[in-house]
Amino acid sequence: MPKAKGSREVLQRAGDRLDRQTGGEWVSEALQRAIEAAQRNSTPSGLYVVDCVRFGGQIDAIRRAHGPEVFHIHLTAAQSVLRQRYVERSAAEDAAVEYDALRKSRTERNIESLAKVADVVVDTDRCSAGGVLVRATALLDLYPRGAEKLVDVLIGGQFGSEGKGNIVGHIAPEYDLLVRVGGPNAGHQVFAEPEPEKYFHLPSGTRRAPKAQLLLGPGAVINPKKLLDEIAKHEIDRDRLVIDEQAMIITDEDLERERELFANISSTAQGVGLASARKLTGRSDYKSGARRFLARDCDDLRPFIGSARKVLADAFVERRRILLEGTQGTSLSLHHGQYPHVTTRDTTVAGCLADAGIAPANVRRVIMVCRTFPIRVGGPSGPMAFEVSMEDIHRRSRIPLDPLKRAERTTTTNKERRIAEFDWEQFKDSVQLNGPTDIALTFVDYFGIENREAYRFDQLTPETIRFVEEVERVSGRPVSMLSTDFNWRNVIDRRNW
Repeated sequence: MPKAKGSREVLQRAGDRLDRQTGGEWVSEALQRAIEAAQRNSTPSGLYVVDCVRFGGQIDAIRRAHGPEVFHIHLTAAQSVLRQRYVERSAAEDAAVEYDALRKSRTERNIESLAKVADVVVDTDRCSAGGVLVRATALLDLYPRGAEKLVDVLIGGQFGSEGKGNIVGHIAPEYDLLVRVGGPNAGHQVFAEPEPEKYFHLPSGTRRAPKAQLLLGPGAVINPKKLLDEIAKHEIDRDRLVIDEQAMIITDEDLERERELFANISSTAQGVGLASARKLTGRSDYKSGARRFLARDCDDLRPFIGSARKVLADAFVERRRILLEGTQGTSLSLHHGQYPHVTTRDTTVAGCLADAGIAPANVRRVIMVCRTFPIRVGGPSGPMAFEVSMEDIHRRSRIPLDPLKRAERTTTTNKERRIAEFDWEQFKDSVQLNGPTDIALTFVDYFGIENREAYRFDQLTPETIRFVEEVERVSGRPVSMLSTDFNWRNVIDRRNW
């Protein structure tokens, strides 16, 4: 456009004139106006960036106004690099102004002299714009010093269905960011009225912590239709949920094939296994464009697509509390479970951290959830030591049989569960694999229906207290939470953190 032609020179001359008239004070005055406007608009203050200063007088004026709070970073590069960057910018205000002509300005020629008065000089010759931002942010001391322990991880210690959702619902209000990994082959329930909340993709604390941000990590496996139904049901706004662009998508073909292939191991057949396998085996197809199967390729999910790495990095910088919720149970781990009766991922703490993209050094607590009587999905789902019947649990606990049977059905597929005595060997293995700091014990009413009326530890039955003491001896960890029932006051909280 004619108006843009030569505008670089016009702006340059105007800046030179203001510098001569004010000795560079005009930049400081403009900065002060911006700060005051932000404060009037209730914008959080604290960090303001002046993206370009041209001579020493401007820097001196800003320092006089704001003192030691000013940090001057000088970016430098070879002339050949600067010339190439100028050409590649193709900014409208640069039209018809060659780089060499621009450099004839005395102000532009002398910019490198500002390196002498800068707090720090950053050589950007071999550095991307993003890399410069990282370095500058570190120089401003805005990154945490070391790995701050802001993450608590909750995982299942047995074969899944340990009541993880119930524990998450209890502690979720303490967190600013809720993260979930895994797929829709695991459903978590949280007590609510008139009916329980069910979560297959979203973190179980979604409603209990309505202000917390939600994140599905890159290791998540997603059924888009099921997730969108869940988003609609729980009224999740697009600014609250981020789905990592590299999460995997389940197709209708995956669902059909799994129903055919995995009936003999009592799989939930939710398509998670085949979708996960395709992430490994389909790389060539993806590169060639023959198939598109990541979350970023799904138009319906596009409003929620983002980067888990960025969400987590921002959370660490802002020192926000994070809860990572695992799914299924340790003894269903692909690597550590009883193969072939396993799921399609590593369900231990290490696997969950990898799926989310969180370093172990950032972990504060690991909460391992275990049932008093572990379960497996009904059918040929794998071995369990010392199986018992629901009738046995009914006689021992005095809980009516029909409600017991209704409760012991899987959240995802509504299948009957098999149930067994507490397996001390399996428990010890899970402690070794996960290194928990705390144990959460669920279904303590199975030791006696009267435990449902216990709101303090000392109100539990003597048998229950003895069991808890033995769990603590075997694990060397405290039983910090106990779930007594499925209602609003169903967790006895013994934490000291």
